[in-house]
Amino acid sequence: MSEGYSTANTPTHHESNPEWLAYDERYIWHPYTQMQLVSRAIGVERGEGAYLYLADGRRALDGISSWWVTLHGHVHPKIAAAIAEQAAKLEQVIFAGFTHEPAARLAQKLVAIMPAGLDKVFFSDDGSTAVEVSIKMCLQFWRHRGESRTEILALEHAYHGDTFGAMAVSARSPFTAPFDELLFQVERLPFPSPPSQWEAGFSDAETTFLDALLEAGKRQTAAAFIYEPLLLGSGGMLTWRPRVLQEALAIAKHYKILTIADEVLTGFGRTGTMFASEQAEGNPDLMTLSKGITGGFLPMGMTLATSEIFNAFLSNDRKRTLFHGHSYTGNPISAAAAVASLEIFEEEPVFERINAIARSHSALGPTLARKHNLQFRQIGTVAAFEPQKSAGYLSTKSLEWGKRALDQGLLVRPLGDTIYLLPPYATTPEDLEFAYATIDQVLSQTA
Repeated sequence: MSEGYSTANTPTHHESNPEWLAYDERYIWHPYTQMQLVSRAIGVERGEGAYLYLADGRRALDGISSWWVTLHGHVHPKIAAAIAEQAAKLEQVIFAGFTHEPAARLAQKLVAIMPAGLDKVFFSDDGSTAVEVSIKMCLQFWRHRGESRTEILALEHAYHGDTFGAMAVSARSPFTAPFDELLFQVERLPFPSPPSQWEAGFSDAETTFLDALLEAGKRQTAAAFIYEPLLLGSGGMLTWRPRVLQEALAIAKHYKILTIADEVLTGFGRTGTMFASEQAEGNPDLMTLSKGITGGFLPMGMTLATSEIFNAFLSNDRKRTLFHGHSYTGNPISAAAAVASLEIFEEEPVFERINAIARSHSALGPTLARKHNLQFRQIGTVAAFEPQKSAGYLSTKSLEWGKRALDQGLLVRPLGDTIYLLPPYATTPEDLEFAYATIDQVLSQTA
């Protein structure tokens, strides 16, 4: 049973065929879902800690933090109470020229724990829009400086979101294929795959990446380099080394290339530190956040920038304004949830839980990988298993494995034939033993 704040484990009331599931089947178009291949969505009645309770009465361990957003666990009472209190006080106000206490306190708390220099906060709605904002900030920054820098550098295998700017800086993939001819071009840098043994020198792939970044810098046309620090999520939970990131930041700084750390996934402890960027010397010029920022309760995105970038927009000329915003920018209820989530880090042993999850992965992962001849990758609370020859994201094994795991009480959503675990922090070592045993059984059934 997941730890921390679990209440009485009362059975979930359920019907064999709830009426609302029929409404879903008739009216709803689900994301990242080929609707012809899915007979009916899985109904969920409630959540508690690391578990989801399904409409048919089953319980499932949430092995992927409900798409990487649930941080401390489902329905943490502190965040739920903060939302209820704020909803009874102020639910929404225009954020252009107005403000409120939750947003101000959230900004102060975030800047206090950020890598040095990130001291201006721009609110948006989700990770994709936070990325859009960062790209617009960089391009407009150079325009205000009178320099012709319009090129964006991005990593091979990257994923930064599904809106058009975010798709453009993401790798070309089945996600982007219908729109490729409409996306602006970027300079794609080769992914710096680490050596098989983490040795002192750079691997060939790491050297190739750094050389490509160096050559891009010499052209003096690059506006920004956007990257997922240390962990590429949708690209297959690929990991790269802090020392390579550190060298890349030094090159970018030397050639005045603005750096954007996309920490939408990696922020708030997922890689073992509050932000993955902390593991490398040198700080980014911008950072994007979303997913876990509200503890998984409500949508929110933000882009943090340095004062140098902010100051480039200050002018008596209104045309130098950053013309970007969303109706729910800085929403008070989402901000209150985010403040409560950060307070949980201050009041509870969150990093002890993070370290316990990491230790469980380290103990259990290599054995499973050897048994099934898989490549094993781990960083912090994230572990991934990939076949020696992967069929890629469209592999049908993802649907098969996901269904078999759920039948046994584990929610996973493989990235093609790459299985990964990215659990909420309420997950215990016993929960992870169950998760690994389930994955072992699923893989054994398809061997």
